[in-house]
Amino acid sequence: MSTHARPLAVWLAAASDADLERLFAGRGVRPDAAWNDFFDAAEALLDPASVERAVSTLPRQDAAALARVVAGEDAGESRGRLLALALIDADGLPYPPVTESVAGRAPIASTGGNDPVASSDDATARAAEQAFATVARFADLLLAAREGPLALLATGVLAAGEKKRLAELGIDADDADELRAIAAAAALVRTQDRRVLPTADAEHWLQLPFADRWTRLAAAFRAALPIGIRSGDGWLAPGDWSSAYPWDPAWPAHAQHLHRRARLLGLIADDDTEPTWSARLRQGQDADAEPLARFVPVEVDRVFLQNDLTAIAPGPLLPALDVRLRGLVERDSAQSSSYRFTAESLTRGLVEGETEASIVEFLTALSLTGLPQPLAYLVSQTAQRHGLVRVWASEHGTTVTSADAHLIETMGVDRSLRPLALTPEDGMLTSRVRADTVYWALVDARYPATLVDQDGTPVSTRRAPAAVGDPAPSGPGFATLIARLREHQGPDADAAWLDRELEAAVRQRAVVVVEVGMPDGSSRELTLEASGLGGGRLRGRDRAADVERTLPVSSIRSARIVDATG
Repeated sequence: MSTHARPLAVWLAAASDADLERLFAGRGVRPDAAWNDFFDAAEALLDPASVERAVSTLPRQDAAALARVVAGEDAGESRGRLLALALIDADGLPYPPVTESVAGRAPIASTGGNDPVASSDDATARAAEQAFATVARFADLLLAAREGPLALLATGVLAAGEKKRLAELGIDADDADELRAIAAAAALVRTQDRRVLPTADAEHWLQLPFADRWTRLAAAFRAALPIGIRSGDGWLAPGDWSSAYPWDPAWPAHAQHLHRRARLLGLIADDDTEPTWSARLRQGQDADAEPLARFVPVEVDRVFLQNDLTAIAPGPLLPALDVRLRGLVERDSAQSSSYRFTAESLTRGLVEGETEASIVEFLTALSLTGLPQPLAYLVSQTAQRHGLVRVWASEHGTTVTSADAHLIETMGVDRSLRPLALTPEDGMLTSRVRADTVYWALVDARYPATLVDQDGTPVSTRRAPAAVGDPAPSGPGFATLIARLREHQGPDADAAWLDRELEAAVRQRAVVVVEVGMPDGSSRELTLEASGLGGGRLRGRDRAADVERTLPVSSIRSARIVDATG
């Protein structure tokens, strides 16, 4: 039993539920912690391993303040934060385990504290080029996630297969997880069941011009920065990021990730200098992409459609047009302005809700050269074939029909579709599998399937719909744990602590010194080898008199363990 746990337990009992939530979250407490009362909580929070973890995660300012407290000085502005983490008591003094932890740590070196050097024209241009390329890669990532969820490993990083898929779109494998992290901070993707899905906001972001896209990403990056490298509404000079958490051995690696994300967004130039647009964000001002936009290519709104079924844009296409066009084409990953139409790519567009008329109208308006006859023919043929197989939800499952009886027969015996258990019935096929599952299985097997509703109207669907529902809570909930602690919170903390100490003495077969109140109002100390506690009485051998004694707990004013032998 640690005597310094008692004042902490009293402080915890008096704290509000909100303060306890923040404390437990800040100290990394598990919501299912097996604590019965605030004494359990206090002892766990003062356990050396728990204190080590808490001290290791302190940002520089608070770590330096705690070191001063241990040296006998005041915590200054950090006092409230250290108290909220239960590292110091209400008098501003460190708990003994905290003192022991800090005493064994290296001193905190001073930082440079200088503002970054402004970028040269060349460095600024290269940073702008990087930012422009990164925003395009974000669109690639979101469109890939829309086509099929990105799978994560148990460690939280993208699976190798997903990185390979993204690499085919021009996204470097080393950048894939960094881009995903920035997208998550901007609420453009969300993780559900170890799958990365685009959010509804992603659809809106994809329609924005470059400047607005970049502004949202940069602002989200700043908002997600750890408190240790924040400075007001801005951030510290990037040169100081690596030492922001001086006692955290994992921090340098994390700081490198943040540096890489900042470089990808053009917030740090490749020579570690600072572009103009980045200085605004660092100083806490709103993001302004106007200085950045002067260094990036002008976006165009037309393409050249060619007889060989390709499209060439004379510059970067406006994002809204690019996104729609890419729903109809295969894109050459090496040349972002080069596109190729195929029957498969046009089918993908039809699957997602396009029609022959809408495709022709869009391409005619987009083209600088009209609609070439070979492309018009391919669109027409693909659209006609696309409606040959119709899939809809019926009363007992799914129904598949087609005007082509040969197609019905072929699907019915196709081994790749065997898991669907397609059953011939009156010239149709039926299945107990959900309609959308049947539909995508047919699409994957290259059948010209269309998903329709009960009225026969085509239904637009995507394999990876946007993430729905509210995002998962950012941290664990402690309501159940706090309620249990409150339930065992008695009105007399002194009596509760005495019971706890006596129980510990008996459990450890310890030698305990008890102060006993006598009938005349005086007190007497007895040294007992504690052997039992029950019925409101403490039993033990009196060492001085060498006799067994039984003392009413109500008469014991205090107890302290002097030798634990159990």
